[in-house]
Amino acid sequence: MKINILYLHQYFATPESNAGTRSYEMAKRLITNGHEVTFVTSSAFLAKNYELNPGWNYLELEGIKLHILHQEYSNKNSFIKRIFKFLQFSWKATFKTLQLKSDVLLATSTPLTIAIPGLIYSKIKKVPMVFEVRDLWPELPIAVGAIKSPIVIWFAQWLERYTYKNATRLIGLSPGMCDGIIRQGINPNYVTLATNSCDTALFDVDKVVGQEYVEKSLPFLNGRKLVVYTGTFGLINKVGYLPELAKAVKNMSSDICFVAVGDGMEKQGVISRAKDLGVLDKNLYFLDPVPKTEIVKLLSAAHLSLSLFGPVKEMWHNSANKLFDALASQTPIGINYGGWQKDFIVEHHCGVVLDIEDYNVSANRLVNFLNDDSKYTKAVESCHILSYEHFSRGIMAKRIESTLQDAIND
Repeated sequence: MKINILYLHQYFATPESNAGTRSYEMAKRLITNGHEVTFVTSSAFLAKNYELNPGWNYLELEGIKLHILHQEYSNKNSFIKRIFKFLQFSWKATFKTLQLKSDVLLATSTPLTIAIPGLIYSKIKKVPMVFEVRDLWPELPIAVGAIKSPIVIWFAQWLERYTYKNATRLIGLSPGMCDGIIRQGINPNYVTLATNSCDTALFDVDKVVGQEYVEKSLPFLNGRKLVVYTGTFGLINKVGYLPELAKAVKNMSSDICFVAVGDGMEKQGVISRAKDLGVLDKNLYFLDPVPKTEIVKLLSAAHLSLSLFGPVKEMWHNSANKLFDALASQTPIGINYGGWQKDFIVEHHCGVVLDIEDYNVSANRLVNFLNDDSKYTKAVESCHILSYEHFSRGIMAKRIESTLQDAIND
């Protein structure tokens, strides 16, 4: 049965962007299966090669219909400014969605405010809403102190409960997120686990790609083993862990080099700390953000990909794109936090778990892992099996498609 899907995502991105492409990838697969997909989104993370006018724009991209609000956004913006952008988009998106027809609406967070146009559309148009939870809001921003106002906290918690209870079906990107939804009194039968996924078609390239990239863009590597961090330098990411780790590794091995790619409000502080510790441009280098197509080359060259978070358990429920991109590229993963991803790495032997506080312990684990040929080879093989047989884009797209059909049939 063909489904007309209205997809709300404030931050739609393609591989030309330097942001997560889950919605783009899921939409492509839904269209391949015969469905129609229309987005209401913003220009925040679209590649700059699209010429957009002020206000709303319309594009068609690989069969995907896009209604795009021209809205500037940066991870360097203050939290208050970002909240304003969230509310501004939800207000304008409400009027845009009401002009469109669909069989089912799929709204994906973050931010949680994406639920506002979704709820209004669902109530007025009598169309079922499926709500996808990418982060547990407001649990996470409250935990890190980003939201402190009692009024804002009360409203965000109310909106979360109201959204969950008025969605026909819900999708969580990790076991912890699904548990968080269920704790709000939602029937587990109405909650689908659909993690982020592995784009093996994009990331599983010949190692020659990585070798050529090193020769062209990373001449400072000089034959050292490459450990990469690709992502946001934000409050919750705590990338300040990286200079401390690089310092500890430098004292143990001269054969390992770190490269951090991305941007965010914490980046300059991290660079300053690296300089103070004497690792900047020695065994730790910082690069500007690049499109996902360039990340493919970087991961092809990498021996280990890092995903980092601070010591706040609420953050450990996430479903890190970095984890799944690393699996897809057959690159073992290193993390410094607990939760389901730690259990996952330990169970499947696809990487190394670092200590969140003791840099020397972490450095020792990292160096030993990279120098243990048997353990490392097993990790690469595990990445291949997991990316193709358990976490492929196709597998997760089928789960989402089935959830949308269940919502319509309910």
